[in-house]
Amino acid sequence: MKRRLRDVPGAVAMLLPSMLLLAVWTVYPLVKAFINGTKSCDSTGTRCTDVGWQQYSNVWSSREFQDALAVSLKLALMTVPTGLILGVGLAVLADKHLRGIGFFRTVFSSTVATSVAVASLVWVVLLQPEIGVLSDLFSGWIPSLKNPGLLRDPGTALPAVALSSVWANLGFTFIVVTAGLQSIPRDLYESAYVDGASSWRRFTNVTLPMLTPSLLFIVVVLTTRALQAYGEIALLTQGGPNPEKSTTTIPYLIYGENSLIRNNLGLKSAAAVLLFLVSLVFAVVQYRGFEKRVQYAR
Repeated sequence: MKRRLRDVPGAVAMLLPSMLLLAVWTVYPLVKAFINGTKSCDSTGTRCTDVGWQQYSNVWSSREFQDALAVSLKLALMTVPTGLILGVGLAVLADKHLRGIGFFRTVFSSTVATSVAVASLVWVVLLQPEIGVLSDLFSGWIPSLKNPGLLRDPGTALPAVALSSVWANLGFTFIVVTAGLQSIPRDLYESAYVDGASSWRRFTNVTLPMLTPSLLFIVVVLTTRALQAYGEIALLTQGGPNPEKSTTTIPYLIYGENSLIRNNLGLKSAAAVLLFLVSLVFAVVQYRGFEKRVQYAR
């Protein structure tokens, strides 16, 4: 016991820098946002009056926030399953001891080093109706690539943004799944092979169960990223096409150039806090819902 007490000052000294950074850059801004969300401010954000916690209810029930929440959830539904399936598929294909497989692993994981801005600009060039590469190649099969363009059509703008988001996050998913595959004991595959299990049975009965910790982590991260999507929206569609605003997510509603509440500190703070709570609820539900199905290698 005395030895443990002697270790406390050293432990506190090592944790203190991280605790200070967490307090300054996470806890304080979050508390400040909660407080600002109870205020009604003018367009300059300098004159604010306290209106109480009712403002959170008003923001939640507003049509603008509900529409933005629906867009954010649609984006999550489009990106999370697709990105997960593609990431697992590529990782399984690359988990082979073949000559030259390192090249393909590098290619599959390369987007992890690509920022949201760069990824969005790449897809702007690909999908631009006048000079876009994909528009020139496939406009004969998909006329909307040229007129009005996938990013300009209210019906295709959000799927086009989802496509760019899946591509940008694919490297991250691939790396996490690859790490999970390498942690699976090889004797499990050998035992399944000896028992006569086919490749598909080995994948469903060995690979997928052993990957559940990685898959749970990926689902939570990708869902949070989808709910917080802003950069790709701002660069690809600016929240439009207008007036439908079919790609206005909650972050774009808060920070977007065309947002109605961009200069209202109180409404922006309330919307940001609600976004945090929505993301937190999704993370908790996903964790609690899948934790019993997670299997760890022993």
